[in-house]
Amino acid sequence: MENKTLLSPSPEQGLSEKKASELEMRSSTQCPICGQNDVADYIHAPDRLHGRQQEYSLVRCANCSLVWLHDPPKPEDMGAHYTAAYDRFIAGAGEHAEARWRGRQANLTKYKQAGALLDLGCSSGSFLGSMRGDSWKLFGIEMSRESAKVAEAKTGAEVFVGEILDAPFKSDMFDVITCFDVLEHLYEPQRVMKKVADWLKPGGIFYVQVPNIDSAEARVFGRYWQGLELPRHLFHYSPKSLRTLGSMAGLSEVSIVAERNQTIETSMRYLVDNGARKMGITRTALVNSGKPGLPWRACRKLMRMTVLKVCVALLPAVGSGEAIHGIFRKGDR
Repeated sequence: MENKTLLSPSPEQGLSEKKASELEMRSSTQCPICGQNDVADYIHAPDRLHGRQQEYSLVRCANCSLVWLHDPPKPEDMGAHYTAAYDRFIAGAGEHAEARWRGRQANLTKYKQAGALLDLGCSSGSFLGSMRGDSWKLFGIEMSRESAKVAEAKTGAEVFVGEILDAPFKSDMFDVITCFDVLEHLYEPQRVMKKVADWLKPGGIFYVQVPNIDSAEARVFGRYWQGLELPRHLFHYSPKSLRTLGSMAGLSEVSIVAERNQTIETSMRYLVDNGARKMGITRTALVNSGKPGLPWRACRKLMRMTVLKVCVALLPAVGSGEAIHGIFRKGDR
């Protein structure tokens, strides 16, 4: 599981009352990206990570294939879904894995090798730290003041604390803007994309990664797919909908690739949890499960060598990868 830096507002950092009212008025029958009215029910599912039973509804646009959460929690209530247990769980999910950042560095440096770089949702600065050097002047945006301080201390970056749309950066300021595992959490992705386009210099690069709602795992596991992450993920993108979002912000597609980012174990865990619940057995929610004991680790290793190995081999026949890596360029004026 990827680390997801939280840019959805906490109760103390909620959107203004006026803005929240505008969000409430948004019609579930109109796609918030392409504006078309061909919208249908898609999936109903609960917050499986916390083991909660309240179901949420996702709808899908037939035109651009965007999927979004109908009637999401109000911004001022979203803090209840980003619990302390969630923060600990995500923190232990591999934010500091060097291999993770090497792949993104390789993708990025095909197009830009130096300049001013802004990371949206920089957390404690792991990606910024991987880019540290004489070639880059580093900036970040982060909701958590504590994480922002850590990022500044270890990377030398200038980090704005607050919402993306409130950041005071100037137009045509950045050569590169990155956004990893964040866009799906945002209430107003179209406004954020327009802000990104404004901040980029002509010829600048925007590199975004989001889960792929059209991936093989999403198709196989459906309402049990780990990538749904309800209700924290407000929008669910396919390559087509991400392409539409970038185009409507005035950005040109350079590359959109769906790479493997397997979460089969978590999705299978959700299936087992649901089966146990139907039999009257209450299992500890994954977010509170802690480190597994030796018997379970041995069982998991055996499963990885047998069942999961076969599943992974078959996935390409079902659909594309679970993580979309999109690279866009701002045109010359």
